[in-house]
Amino acid sequence: MSTKIFSDDCNPTRRAPGIPKSQQHRAPLYHHNVSGYSNNYQKKSGGRSCFRCICCCCCCLLLLIFIMAILTFFLYTIYKPKVPLYNIEDLHVKSFDLQPDSILKTEILVTVKAENPNSHIGFTYGEDSSVEVVYSDKNLCAGKLPHFYQGHKNTTSMIVDLTGNVALESGLQEAFARNQKEGKIPLLVRVKVPLRIVIGNLPLRQFNVFLNCSLIVDNLTPNEKVGVLSSNTTFRFEL
Repeated sequence: MSTKIFSDDCNPTRRAPGIPKSQQHRAPLYHHNVSGYSNNYQKKSGGRSCFRCICCCCCCLLLLIFIMAILTFFLYTIYKPKVPLYNIEDLHVKSFDLQPDSILKTEILVTVKAENPNSHIGFTYGEDSSVEVVYSDKNLCAGKLPHFYQGHKNTTSMIVDLTGNVALESGLQEAFARNQKEGKIPLLVRVKVPLRIVIGNLPLRQFNVFLNCSLIVDNLTPNEKVGVLSSNTTFRFEL
């Protein structure tokens, strides 16, 4: 007769005495979510890096604004910039001939006065300029200012030759005849010129000057002196 001996230490299904089998539990299994922990760490690390980058950019921008403000204040204090002054000095009519086909042939010499009141700042007048004489929203003639450099404390008078061939409608012809008879002809001289500031030998940013001069003249007879009864000049700058 053989005897089989079973040891509780070797029995894998050993259960505690007195406790039903249904109430006994295996040891809990612990799962380490390594990947989830790593993702959260990377997200937090990436967020910190982005925040540091934004802070760095903001600091650089504020520093740049501060430097530009100091530089602007320094230049303004040293050079004391003043805006140039403009005026229409004279009109001389060389031709004002209305053809039978209602084409008006015009040639007018306009004298534009430009004054630079600055002691340390010069101006360069660009090539893309225009000068127009307008009557009742109709461009009668046009031309260009010369391209030149205007130095410090300088006043320059430019004689601009304006020419035009435009169709003059019957209504405008009648209105002009009335104005001519009354000796009060309203005109508008429009000037546009690109202007570049020059400090020393350093050219700075270019901007546009727009000049509007509203005139009332007594006549537009060729080769006769044109009397200016009233004038009003305005100008503005545009970057």
